[in-house]
This record gives sequence, structure tokens and C-alpha cells, in this order.
Amino acid sequence: MTVTDAHGAVDAVWRIESARIIAGVARIVRDVGLAEELAQDALVAALEQWPQSGVPNNPGAWLMAIAKRRAIDLIRRKDTYQRKLAEMGHELEIDGDSVEDDVEAILEDHIEDDLLRLVFTACHPVLTMDARVTLTLKLLGGLKTDEIARAFLAPEPTIAQRIVRAKRNLAKAGVEFEVPSGPDLLDRLSSVLEVVYLIYNEGYSATAGDDWMRPALCNEAMRLGRLIAELMPTEPEVLGLLALMELQSSRAGARIGPDGEPVLLLDQDRRRWDRLLIRRGLEGIDRAWALEKPPGPYLLQAAIAACHARAADPEDTDWARIAGLYAVLAQVTPSPVVELNQAVAISMAFGPERGLEAVDALADDPSLKDYHLLPSVRGDLLFKLGRLPEAREEFEKAAALTRNERERKLLLERAAACFE
Repeated sequence: MTVTDAHGAVDAVWRIESARIIAGVARIVRDVGLAEELAQDALVAALEQWPQSGVPNNPGAWLMAIAKRRAIDLIRRKDTYQRKLAEMGHELEIDGDSVEDDVEAILEDHIEDDLLRLVFTACHPVLTMDARVTLTLKLLGGLKTDEIARAFLAPEPTIAQRIVRAKRNLAKAGVEFEVPSGPDLLDRLSSVLEVVYLIYNEGYSATAGDDWMRPALCNEAMRLGRLIAELMPTEPEVLGLLALMELQSSRAGARIGPDGEPVLLLDQDRRRWDRLLIRRGLEGIDRAWALEKPPGPYLLQAAIAACHARAADPEDTDWARIAGLYAVLAQVTPSPVVELNQAVAISMAFGPERGLEAVDALADDPSLKDYHLLPSVRGDLLFKLGRLPEAREEFEKAAALTRNERERKLLLERAAACFE
């Protein structure tokens, strides 16, 4: 095996197995930052050994074993070894290989618990949202620092510092490596889902840069969503978020034109929508509703996406139902952005005049002052009403506010169309 082949194999295994390895080691050392360092040590060992020995039959287990042994060696060297063993609640022999054997048996029995602990630790509210997103992609996604930096168009040193600070702040705050219980669980779960959805949205509609979408981020968010759904299959919001991402991603192939330009929903070739993702999303929604719990924001948004997915043609879309779902969503999570989306649905269901009234009611909301979609929506409604000079002004205003170059070009083209 060549060094290049070995490095490629190590990278592939790390992307798949890193979260489990870090989670398993964190159970021993009770420190996420230290657990990642030990997992990285195992990665270095693989890079050194695999070119000569070849890739093991079970490379993930090989990395896990190396990382755990290093964790145990570290604990042995510390005065706190006996306390750590007591925390694990087991009488383990200190001498010989039986220590490693017993620890590995314990860890293998709790791998899903460990992953869930890692999810809740990386997304802990004690961290800023930027830190939560970055740490989640690093620990659970297995992304390298430079990959995260490219995904968010940020300097690599900035991302590296953010990761270091996040680990330090978790340790400083004494964040336990555990899954919260009782009412704390739902509070913390909302933070976890918010992080995953933020990652997804940045991939689905990039806030800045030259690309309309960043598919790698969408795929990473869906992978995280599937992981959490496996770990928490009876939480409707978990199922709802995964279904929402799958339904949104089903349109990915039709959202971008041959030159990379954005293609809006009503102009998309629906024959290019991914039917497998649609089926999986709809099935996920059915499972969530079957739990018979009050719907949360992600399940409601998934239900809205399902209305589009079920419509073979734009004319078949049940816009009245979508407007009603947005009304419920506005009650569950009051937001001017939700009301703006509701206004769009109202315009499609009942005409642009009604929609414009709803949009104008939001015009003075300070939180929408720099939100480019407000003038974009208003421009679209004015265009439909034949008020072209006003529409042009709104499209130009929206173009000046967006940071995405593809979107800016589209908005300026729409402004130019108002002269025709």
C-alpha cells in the first residue's frame, strides 16, 4: 500500500468513525477536548503504521482501540485513576490487560449513549452559536479545520481559535459529559437541533460568496440529523427536522441552472426532484405525527415542505394549507420571518394584493431592516400587480442587502426586467 493510499483510507475512516471514537474516549477521560486529542493521536498512529502494515480489516475498531489504550495509559499516570474508576462504577483490576478489556466492554455497551452525550456537549448553550456550529462539525462531522473554514468562508486561524476556545470554555464551565434529563433535555435538544439546522441552511442558501448552495454542508447536516434520529427516535422534532432537510434537499438538483444561477421554486423542473428523498421525508413526517405530541417548529416546517413535494406542478400546490401551517408556526415560534413567509403563501392563495398588505404590515419591524428577502418579496408582489417602478426599486434594494453574488445577480436581473 502506498502512503497516498493509506492517507486516503485514514481520511475516509476518520470522517465516518471519528464521532464514535471521540465519544468512546470521552467516557473514559470525561473531557471532550482531551478525548479529541487522544483520538487524533490514534489517527497519527494509523498514518505511521498503515502504509507498512496495510489497512486493518476493521479500521474503525483499530482506531478506537488505540485511542482507548492511550486514554487508559493517561489515566494510569494520574493520581486520579482510582476516582475515575469509581465514577465509572466498576471494580477494575489495575494491573494487566484486563483493565483495557473491561473498559472496552463497558464502552462498547454504551456507544449510542456516548454519541448522544457528545452531541449534547458539542451543542451546549454555554458556547456561542458560532462555537457550537464549529465544534459540532469538528467533533461529530469529522471535518478538518480548513474544511470548516472553506465552508463558512472564514480564515482558517479564526476557525482554529474558535475550536480551541470552545473546548476551553466547556472545561472551564465544568460541562458534564452527559445527556440532560427531565425538562433540561428538551431545552438542550432545541439547541442541538438549532445547530444542525443552521449548518443545513448555510449549505442550502449560502449567506455569502459566489455559490448559491454548498451541498457538502447540506449533506453533513443531514448525516448529523440521521445520527440524532437514530439516537432519539421518539422525539417528533428530531424526526421533523430530518424530514424537513430531506424534503428541501430533494429539490437541490433543480435549484441551480447550468451556469450555477439560482432557479426559484416555481420555475424548477420538478421531474428533477429526488423522489427517494421525498419518500423518506414524507415517511419521517408520518412517524413524527404518529407520536401524537404537539407539533414543534421543525415538524410544521416539514409539513409545509411536504405540500410542495406532493404537488406535481406548481399549480397543484395547496397554498391555503401552507398559509394555515405558517399561521400555526407563527404561534409556536413568533417571528417576523415566519410572517413574511406566510405573506408569500397568502399572496399565492388569495392574490398579490392580500400578500402585499401582509408584507407592508412588517415593513417597520426593526429585525427585518437589513433582511434582503423583505424587499425581494415586496418587489415580486409589486411586479405581479404591474407597479414596475416600485418593484424595480425593491429589487435593487434587495440586491444591495444580499451578500451572495448569485442571488445579487438574480435580483438585479429582476430589477432590469421592470424596464421591459
